[in-house]
Amino acid sequence: MPFQVRYTTQDIDWQQVSAVLAQVGMAHYSADTHQKAFENSHTVVFVWDGECLVGFGRAISDGAYQAAIYDVAVVPSYQGKGIGKLIVEKILERLPSCNVLLYASPGKEDFYRKLGFSKMTTGMALFQNAEGMRRKGFTE
Repeated sequence: MPFQVRYTTQDIDWQQVSAVLAQVGMAHYSADTHQKAFENSHTVVFVWDGECLVGFGRAISDGAYQAAIYDVAVVPSYQGKGIGKLIVEKILERLPSCNVLLYASPGKEDFYRKLGFSKMTTGMALFQNAEGMRRKGFTE
């Protein structure tokens, strides 16, 4: 059975979303916080293997010319099967006229380069936990 792609937040177990983000070492919050973030996003993509949620991602956008991708994550046992690539491609299909920024974990640059992304030289960030993000390699 091929993977199923859904573009809705309906019937999502937000505890599972938080747990997957934690498993892959990404920022994770309460289930309610993730639900709010995804529901307020321009584009959401969830990938299923039958009844099992195996990956997801989202983008915020003005829908005209700017967008940013966040929270692309794949359940560890499903990594290496093209699901991350599928998620990003499906998000990009829904943002055809937009410049797209990407927020990713350090060490994932090669994965995103293969999908056409380039490292920015002018990106800046103002994080709530600036020192913690510096220690993790997100900022200088």
